[in-house]
Amino acid sequence: MRLSNSMPVCQQIQLPNNCPALEIPTGMLKLLERPPPAMWHKEKLVIIMGATGTGKSRLSVDLATEFHAAEIINSDKMQVYKGLDVVTNKITDRETRGVPHHLLGTVDPNADFTSRNFCDNASASIESILMKGSLPIIVGGSNSYIEALVDDDGDDEFWGFRSKYDCCCLWLDVSTPVLHEFVSKRVDSMVENGLVDEVRGMFDPEKTEYREGIRKSIGVPELDKYLRVERRHFGVDGETRARVLREAIDEIKRNTCNLASRQREKIQRLRRVKGWNIHRIDATEVFRKRGKEEVDGAWEKLVARPSSFLVRNFLYECVLT
Repeated sequence: MRLSNSMPVCQQIQLPNNCPALEIPTGMLKLLERPPPAMWHKEKLVIIMGATGTGKSRLSVDLATEFHAAEIINSDKMQVYKGLDVVTNKITDRETRGVPHHLLGTVDPNADFTSRNFCDNASASIESILMKGSLPIIVGGSNSYIEALVDDDGDDEFWGFRSKYDCCCLWLDVSTPVLHEFVSKRVDSMVENGLVDEVRGMFDPEKTEYREGIRKSIGVPELDKYLRVERRHFGVDGETRARVLREAIDEIKRNTCNLASRQREKIQRLRRVKGWNIHRIDATEVFRKRGKEEVDGAWEKLVARPSSFLVRNFLYECVLT
């Protein structure tokens, strides 16, 4: 439901001819021009947060296919860029199951896509999705993007994000030791799926800085030394190249684990310091069952079903006990 386009109340009241002129303070005029946020019907959206590798993309698609006509907005800083699909671990076409995704692989890889850029583009996507009568689901591990979006009041407290939208925030969490073990194995799988070839394809020996665009992705700066060694051809034996590559892969694993820890800490700060109402979904036992037949059943029981319950109650305004 949107605000009415009818004439403001102050213009509908006809004063008697002999009524003295009224002096209305500027602040009151502002209130007369539009009702305060508490009088609006807020639109609803879902936000899925979590560290890298916790299954956020899978959960977002699960929810999007369950709740009618939902669409997904990516909030991962590196996945917004075109290219390096393996390095940035983008969701595949098959994994999307036909659910529309916004801000996924759409930005020039050399651009500096800031938090302000994300807020502007995400807000436009949200409005576009809502105009279709669909549910926006924001998902990604870049908590600084999400924080900037949700806590952004723009130029006017009346038009801030929180005044327009109600959010259901889900935190997909996995205990640190279990997650670190998983993301380390995932890096090995990414290498098998072409991570080194992807980085090699965009490697420029003339560039030594990795501070812009997609080149900041974990996996790109770590492979710089190896790719330079690889280009020498002469004077570097196969054993040396293999050692340098192993060192680069180990560094990718360490940096990915460190990223996961930082992301987890930021979510805890949003809950404890900023007071965000974030529902924690513990997926640790699911990850402990990786590779076993019962993993899908554990995902359904421990992640998909509780998340669905929370979103359903949020959308239909049931009382949670």
